[in-house]
Amino acid sequence: IPHVIGLIVAGVVVGPHGFNLLARDMSFEVFGQVGILYLMFLAGIEIDMYHLRKNLRKGMTFGLFTFIIPLILGALVAMAALRMHFLEATLLASMFAAHTLIAYPIVTRFGVTKSPAVVIAIAGTIVTVLGSLIVLAGVLGVYRDGSVASLIPVLCYLALYCVGLIYIYPRVTRYFFKHYSDGIAQFIYVMVMVFGAAALASFIGLEGVFGAFFAGLVLNRFIPARSPLMGRLEFVGNAIFIPYFLIGVGMLIDLHVVMDGWTTLYTAAVMSAVAMLSKWIAAWVTQKVYRLTPVDRSIMYQLSNAHTAVALAVVMIGYEMHLFDVTVLNGTVVMILVTCTVSSFGTERAASRLKVQLLEQADEDSVRDDATTHPRTLVAISNPLTAPSIVDLALSMRFPDTSVAGDLYALHVRNDNSASSKAIGRNSLDVAERAASAVETNLTAIERFDLNFITGVLNTMEERDITELVLGIHRRTSIIDSFLGEKIEQLLRSTNRMVVMSRCFIPLATVTRILVAVPKKAQFETGFRRWVQAVGNLGRQVGCRVEFWCEDSTAPLIRTVITQSKLGIRMSFSTVASYDDFVIKSSEINDDDLLIVVSARRSSVSFDSDMDAVPEYLQKYLAGNNLIVIYPGQFGTEPPMTMAETMATDIVSPPNPVFLFAMNQLRRLRKMLRKASGRK
Repeated sequence: IPHVIGLIVAGVVVGPHGFNLLARDMSFEVFGQVGILYLMFLAGIEIDMYHLRKNLRKGMTFGLFTFIIPLILGALVAMAALRMHFLEATLLASMFAAHTLIAYPIVTRFGVTKSPAVVIAIAGTIVTVLGSLIVLAGVLGVYRDGSVASLIPVLCYLALYCVGLIYIYPRVTRYFFKHYSDGIAQFIYVMVMVFGAAALASFIGLEGVFGAFFAGLVLNRFIPARSPLMGRLEFVGNAIFIPYFLIGVGMLIDLHVVMDGWTTLYTAAVMSAVAMLSKWIAAWVTQKVYRLTPVDRSIMYQLSNAHTAVALAVVMIGYEMHLFDVTVLNGTVVMILVTCTVSSFGTERAASRLKVQLLEQADEDSVRDDATTHPRTLVAISNPLTAPSIVDLALSMRFPDTSVAGDLYALHVRNDNSASSKAIGRNSLDVAERAASAVETNLTAIERFDLNFITGVLNTMEERDITELVLGIHRRTSIIDSFLGEKIEQLLRSTNRMVVMSRCFIPLATVTRILVAVPKKAQFETGFRRWVQAVGNLGRQVGCRVEFWCEDSTAPLIRTVITQSKLGIRMSFSTVASYDDFVIKSSEINDDDLLIVVSARRSSVSFDSDMDAVPEYLQKYLAGNNLIVIYPGQFGTEPPMTMAETMATDIVSPPNPVFLFAMNQLRRLRKMLRKASGRK
């Protein structure tokens, strides 16, 4: 039995119409209202915006079908079978047209929320809720004033409401998330935005459920699916508010109304049959128009079959205005019980079939090898302040549905046994573990005592068979210090695994655009597929556009990897064939953009002499921008690290920095002379 039905039945049993163990007092009124708002908000916040845009036309078509067909059929049946006048029949039919996503937690539990059928059903909810509210306003206008002129202010308010939320909410949210990183403060902020949108919608004559749903759509891209904030939102909603709403619905159901006579039973049967039949016809027509599968039709039908929130609002308004009698009110209660039960059981069955179908397709069409599907990631942690952001980046670059235990590690290396060093290491790893557990991901913490940072990282990578390393970008400590630092340069020479270095001044969720600078011949590198997938996963997690700066010959292969990996991101391509093109394009980078530079080791195929100038340019002109540098993985065996080389980093004196600075200047001068002679 679906747990949704269990909660509704529990409300029937303990409610005033059951054993009367609990009264439907103000607490259930308030928390129940919060629960339906929360349910609609989660439906908006969890929807994949890329798939929504991709299936928006189908969703709008289904929304029109699932609104118009129940509206027309419901009005005709109400006039013919229930002997209603046109006004009352139209109001009752608007109740049939709207639906509530009461079974949405079921598809969430099965992990099929990104399926096109689910996205289409959710997009159709926008049309049905808005349509029903407009019909309700029109009927009330005719009943009170004798005309539908009252619709004009409602439509004007609706347009201003949508435009205002789309313009104001993203700007305020981006500012807040940049300046306040505390998880509790962010959670409270989101709740204020959701309930504020719902209250404003009610103030202008709309239902609060529409405001909560629309707020979820607007805030969608600022709350990644794998983030601590999303975990808190889902837990509070699914554990407190939504169960309150479902139990409150059960408390409304009085099974004794069936015994009041054949009139109530007949009215309830007609209403339930019309509500379910009209929704099935709409799903069937949409299936035939777009040639969808029977499983897709079942998902669309069952998700749109339940009637609770809008149905209760419509029938209560009609009852208070004496348009409906008590028979219709009791029939609506029975219809809610029937449709919620059928929707929950049907969604459970259809979602399980859809899950199996998606898994079979993934097995047949899978093109990812084990190294890219199940990367073993090591996150190097130096202090507790940067640990959460680096762990967040590592998680965002992985496939969310393929993580297994024992493939994500956090490492802190120390070379002394002082109490302060031990405390910093333990604190850093604790922060990293909390950041991973907040998104329900297992992270293995490693505290290592070694000669220095480089040997500690290299030895750990060999012992754990690490395929990629994520760490923060080196901070220059002197004028003659290089951009990457001597230790990181030694690390890159000593390993052929993928290395990701990060420096972000703003949270990833507030990034507006990802710019990826790709070198020549990047497609010939061994780690090409993996870094493209990592960037694609990051773009999908953040929810922004990814723009690749690359050669024309590289763009089709990047697009192929993104498509084959089923990442579903918005992407574009710009031709960048030389260092000069990169310099020109870099002038377009804004403070809210994230620049990803795909570099190459000197022994790699894609290495070019122009890359020698890139680190200095990044340090000089892009020191205040968000930056990620990726060194893709390569074939080959790492050069063996001898004891002398190991100790040279920290014990033996490094090469003379003045000599290194002079050599770099000579290299730059030779390059400038070569370019000058070429221009002549």
